[in-house]
Amino acid sequence: MSEESGKDSGALRKGPSGVDPRLLEILICPVSRQPLTYDRANDELVSPKARLAYPIRNGIPIMLADEARDLDETQPAGEPAT
Repeated sequence: MSEESGKDSGALRKGPSGVDPRLLEILICPVSRQPLTYDRANDELVSPKARLAYPIRNGIPIMLADEARDLDETQPAGEPAT
């Protein structure tokens, strides 16, 4: 029996976020080119350097700057200004 026979061949492992943990290890922020951290409470990947949070939808990180939430904005997205 080979060493590979006990391993899952090709299927993605899912972490608590629904994202493959191996993928989280290699993703970087497309703006700052720095590592990301996972924010479990908001289910998003955070770039501290760029001050952006990238959403995760259906287990897939949306790594587009246009889709990222600006961490410096005090008003939650989708709420009208008062």
